[in-house]
Amino acid sequence: MSPADLLAALGRRGWTIATAESLTGGRVVATLVEVPGASAVVRGGIVAYATDVKHSQLKVDADLLASAGPVDPAVAWQMAEGARSQLGADVGLATTGVAGPDPQDGKPVGTVHIAVVTPVSTSVSSLELTGTREQIRAETVRRVLELCAEDIANAG
Repeated sequence: MSPADLLAALGRRGWTIATAESLTGGRVVATLVEVPGASAVVRGGIVAYATDVKHSQLKVDADLLASAGPVDPAVAWQMAEGARSQLGADVGLATTGVAGPDPQDGKPVGTVHIAVVTPVSTSVSSLELTGTREQIRAETVRRVLELCAEDIANAG
């Protein structure tokens, strides 16, 4: 499903969307707003690149960040939920991970966690991607939009 098709599917449901991004640095929301008419569905995005911003802006639990670090499936889920609540959207997407060139907090390059929270479902996916920094970031954008499309299609 293309970004335009995803936004159309959200629009048919009357749902809005918001993003919380770390390793993708705003690319998910940028991909969505490239679609003409995106403003009818896209509420906005929060780039929470620094760990403390994940807590202060997205309300990710500080104890979770301290114990698990920022690259964790539960962090991705809380980021997606934070995007929903902070930006007043129906659907929240999140990306967190290590794009490289170096490992981070003991996590190898290519470790990525994505999450989608809708009014009727929550999906979290852990990925082990390969390639350059650019390839990992691009594939993360593709995968989180794909996961969102699947959740919207399965929402009934």
